[in-house]
Amino acid sequence: MFEAVESLVAEQADLERRLAEPDVHADPATAKRLGQRYSEVSSIVRAYHDWQRAGDDAEAARELSADDAAFADEAASLETERDALAERLRRMLVPRDPADSLGTILEIKAGEGGEESALFAGDLYRMYTRYAEVRGWKVEVLDSTESDLGGFKSVTLAVKAKGTPEPGEAPYALLKYEGGVHRVQRVPVTESQGRVHTSAAGVLVLPEAEQIDVEINDNDLRIDVFRSSGPGGQSVNTTDSAVRITHLPTGIVVSCQNEKSQLQNKEQALRILRARLLSAAQEAADAEASDARRSQVRTVDRSERIRTYNFPENRISDHRVGFKAYNLDQVMNGALDDVIAACVDADMHARLSAVEAGATDAS
Repeated sequence: MFEAVESLVAEQADLERRLAEPDVHADPATAKRLGQRYSEVSSIVRAYHDWQRAGDDAEAARELSADDAAFADEAASLETERDALAERLRRMLVPRDPADSLGTILEIKAGEGGEESALFAGDLYRMYTRYAEVRGWKVEVLDSTESDLGGFKSVTLAVKAKGTPEPGEAPYALLKYEGGVHRVQRVPVTESQGRVHTSAAGVLVLPEAEQIDVEINDNDLRIDVFRSSGPGGQSVNTTDSAVRITHLPTGIVVSCQNEKSQLQNKEQALRILRARLLSAAQEAADAEASDARRSQVRTVDRSERIRTYNFPENRISDHRVGFKAYNLDQVMNGALDDVIAACVDADMHARLSAVEAGATDAS
């Protein structure tokens, strides 16, 4: 069982040796790639050793129980622990999305529902910000356009982990399930009759690419500058500091106006453009992959309504995985762990089923 880990033990030793070589760190792209792989492999090897240790301890307890019955309960407890460790290790060995180790860029946009939708987009922004704070992640607003009542017509965030997170614990690995249309049912502040309205906001989740991940040719870019504007369209800047970048080969357009400096807005726009180009490349690769390798949760249509936030009933429902809870007030304050865990579990189940089906076909 878990024979594949033996090769990972050897790979870990080789990676450790290579990372100790000074020449490796002269190439940032190579150093980053090796460092990420070392972190991933080391986590699996640690889990493997924990599983082995629990098995050895259980065997020792069973032998001792022949002379002392008290050890029988300990042996049973260790067997239960070993089974849990085996399941954890089995999940860790399932092939992951290559972008799972990256930070993420979230774009939240108001949709149908007018001003109420913009207010809900602002609520989603605060929900994700608080969730990131709980996890110790860094959040940076790259661009935003506020609405008249204090919500957001659109807001773009960059979310990064501090240090090197464990596999499956990086921002993109968890927040990628948030992509889609989020529907809200509540009485808007603009409603004088107390009627419940339904509106929606869209969330787009992209892995954040660094310069070493995605190369952009300056000749492929058309850069336009213009004056930024605030709520209601009024001008908030008397200089042409806002930047719009068009990537000519793909037609992708990105604009940023938050910063007062044209150079800063350009840098923010390039960060978003790199993320979109990386996401487009991944989607192209997914399209060529077999159905068995695709995540059933990951690849939902971005136009699909994935979740409903019902304020009168304090209920949150995720329509993809059948999750439902009555703690919406806590979720809006950043308590997203259970909601995301339901998506992660459904995704992992799909991946495990695909791997097991592939193994059965191969045999």
